[in-house]
Order: sequence, then C-alpha cells, then structure tokens
Amino acid sequence: MSSAWENFFAATAVLASAGPIKHRLIEAYRQHLVGMEQDDLPKEIREEFCSVSNCMSCVRPLRGETAEQATVRKMSDIEAGNLAVRIVNMLGVIARAQSVQRPPKLRAVGANED
Repeated sequence: MSSAWENFFAATAVLASAGPIKHRLIEAYRQHLVGMEQDDLPKEIREEFCSVSNCMSCVRPLRGETAEQATVRKMSDIEAGNLAVRIVNMLGVIARAQSVQRPPKLRAVGANED
C-alpha cells in the first residue's frame, strides 16, 4: 500500500502537469486520493482531507459520469484551482510531519588513542 506522502506527491505531480485545471483535478483525485483512508493520514490534515473529499463529490452525476466529474464540471476554474492548492498544501503538511518524525542520523566515531 502506498503511503500518504506517495499518494499526495503523485496527485500533486498530476496537478502540475499540462492541461485544463478541471481535468487535472479530477485525474489527481481519482488516480491517487479517492481511496485513501483518514486513518492513514496525519491527524493535522484529516479534517481538511474530509472537506476536500466532500467538495469533490457534492453534485449528483449525470448518466455516464462520476460524482467527481459532475462536481468539478460545475466548478469555475478558480474554484478548481483553489481545491488543487488545498491538495498541494496537504502534501506540505505531510512532508513536514515526516521530517519531524525521522530519527536523527547517527554516525560512528573512532576512539582517540593517545
């Protein structure tokens, strides 16, 4: 199973790729974030992730589309961009949390002989 960092990093890479923001947002969310469990996320972003997930599926889909596609279709480009920024910001929180949790690197030091 991929870590939260890997999923958010991959989603951010999709968001930074070429193409319309609405398409990139749908693909980033669908490919990398839709199946994530809140328990796999740092506590600091669980509420924000839940909010983003709710924002991504609040419109009833038409025949042949997903709730995410329907929701993003109804968004303006600015709204889609703002949602993308929230995803990138969550990656930042995860990265900072991981850097704090890493144990310090130890190095061997030889004894001085006199």
